[in-house]
Amino acid sequence: MRVTVTGSSGLIGSALVRALREDGHDVVRLVRREPSAPDEARWSPADGCVEAAALEGADAIVHLAGAGVGDRPWTKAYKRRIRDSRLDGTRTLAEAIAAAGRRPPVLVCGSAIGFYGDTGDREADEKSPMGAGFLAALVRDWEAAAAPAREAGIRVVYPRTGVVLARGGGILGRTLPLFRLGLGGRLGDGTQWTSWISLPDEVAALRFLIEHEVSGPVNLTAPDPVTNAAYTEALARALHRPARLAVPKAVLRAALRDFADEGPLVSQRVLPRRLEHAGFRYRHPDVDSALAALL
Repeated sequence: MRVTVTGSSGLIGSALVRALREDGHDVVRLVRREPSAPDEARWSPADGCVEAAALEGADAIVHLAGAGVGDRPWTKAYKRRIRDSRLDGTRTLAEAIAAAGRRPPVLVCGSAIGFYGDTGDREADEKSPMGAGFLAALVRDWEAAAAPAREAGIRVVYPRTGVVLARGGGILGRTLPLFRLGLGGRLGDGTQWTSWISLPDEVAALRFLIEHEVSGPVNLTAPDPVTNAAYTEALARALHRPARLAVPKAVLRAALRDFADEGPLVSQRVLPRRLEHAGFRYRHPDVDSALAALL
C-alpha cells in the first residue's frame, strides 16, 4: 500500500510508520516544515494547503496530527491550541482529499474517547451518547470537520483512542521512573475507570481499520478497562516495586488545571464493541499481559 500519514513524529504515528515500512508499504509523511527527506511532503493547516502529490494515488490517509492533550496544563490559550490544531488540520486535509483527482479510498481520522465524557461506573460503547466537557465538544467538532471527505464518497473512520500504554511515552513512559523508585501511587481515590490500549494493539487496530470496510466511530481501547487503583497495582506488580502512595485530587487540579478532571481523574469505562465485532484480535487484551510485554 501507499499510505500518507500526518502526526508521524508522535508516539502513535512514529510506531505506525515503522510498522508499515517493516511490512514493505510505502509511507509519505506530511510535515509542516520544508520537506528534508524523499518520503516527506508539506502541508500547512493554517493556510489550508496540502501538497497534492501526497494524496494522489494514496491507498489510505491516516490523520493523527494535533497538539498533545496532556502535554501541558490547560490554560485558555493551550485549550485553544488543542482545538485549533485538530479542527484546522482535519478540515484542511478533508477538503484536499475531496478535491483530489484520484481520491484515496479511506481516511482514518484520529479521534478520542473523550467524546463520552465522565461515564462513572457505566459502560460506554459507540452507541453511547456524547458526554459533557471540553473534550466531548472537541471530539464532536473534530469528527465533523472531516465531513468534506465523507461527502465526497470517501470511507471515513474515526478511531476513538483511549490511554495508550507505551514504554517510550504517554502516561506509562512518564510515570515509569517514579514507579521504579517505589514512588508510584494511585491518582485521587483510584476508583476512576481507565480505558487503555497497548501501543502495539493501537497500531494493529489502525492498520485493521485501513484494510477492513468499517466506517464511523470505532473505540480503540482494550476490552478490559481497569480502575486507576487496579492499574497502579498491576504496574507495581510488573516492576516488583511497592506503590502505596496517592496523589491527592487537589494537587492534580493545581498542577494540571482543567485537564485534571478530564484526564487523570475522569472515569471512562469504554468498550471496543465495533472493533471486536469486526474481527480484530488483541495481542494484549488485559493490563497484565500488556505491561508484561511493554516492560
